[in-house]
Formats: sequence, C-alpha cells, structure tokens
Amino acid sequence: MSQHTIKEAFERSERALSLKPSIGRGSAKTTVRLSEGLACEARDGRWKLSVDMSEKSGGSGAAPDPGVFGRTALGSCLAIGYAKWAAVRGVSIRSLEVEVQADYDAAREYGVGDKSPGYSQVRYVVKVESDAPEDEIARLLDEADSCSPWLDVFVRPIELRRELRVLLPEE
Repeated sequence: MSQHTIKEAFERSERALSLKPSIGRGSAKTTVRLSEGLACEARDGRWKLSVDMSEKSGGSGAAPDPGVFGRTALGSCLAIGYAKWAAVRGVSIRSLEVEVQADYDAAREYGVGDKSPGYSQVRYVVKVESDAPEDEIARLLDEADSCSPWLDVFVRPIELRRELRVLLPEE
C-alpha cells in the first residue's frame, strides 16, 4: 500500500471514531487448543497458527514458542504504527526495522527459584532509513509509541481474569 492509501484509511478511521467512539470498541477472541505433546493450534477468525516448544523444553520444535509470538506482536505493532504515522505526517521512510530483545530467566517456569517467570527487561531497537531529520523521526516514533496498543499491553498493568470450565470426558 502507498503512503497515500495508508493516510486516507487512517484519516477515515480517525473521523469515524471522532464522530462515534463506540465503533472502535470490541472484544477479540483467540482459541488455543493443545494438540500433541506441547504443540498447540491457535485460531482467530480465518487465521490458524501453530505454537510449540523447543525439543530441549519437551516440545517437538515444529513451530515457534509463545515468546516468539509475544515479541512479534510487539515488534510488528510498533513497525505498523510507525508506518501509519509516517504516512499521516508525510514523512518518507525507505526502510524500517524493529528488533525486540527480551531478557528472561527460565528457572521459575520450571518451579525453581522465586524470580518472576516473565521477562526482566524488554528493549526495542528501531532502524529507520529516511531523508527526514533525526529529530523529526524521533518525534514521529514518540507519537506512534503513545498510540501503540501492544506497547501499552507491555507497559501498563491490565486486569486479567481466569475462568475455569471443567468438562466431563466424552465417551
């Protein structure tokens, strides 16, 4: 898509949401089913994704592990946001890359130790090729970061609830 097409879509959505904010609210659902061993099939609408663990973690290594999808969600959301805001602000970008780096300690995942089982730090490195001045690119990234849904998920505590439904085995 061209920057013009992206800008038109952005502005159309911006106008619609300004007039009727409720059209931007909704819920999303992804269903993940354990298939064999530690492998899972995830379905979300028309999309089907495979998830697995590496052989050293007891999986078959046939698909990316959950961490790959989490880092991919953050990195791709940032890259897409930067491209959208560049189109809206008329900033030409020749190439853009976001590298997501995450530090972890797998011990707690196996019930060992008392450290958090999640990441201890996440960093992202943005590489931009553009004729625009660096300060203009920095302002663009700051604006896009402030509107990034997945960056928000990583930095802001949100309510998370578990619901349990125990089913009887089918005969």
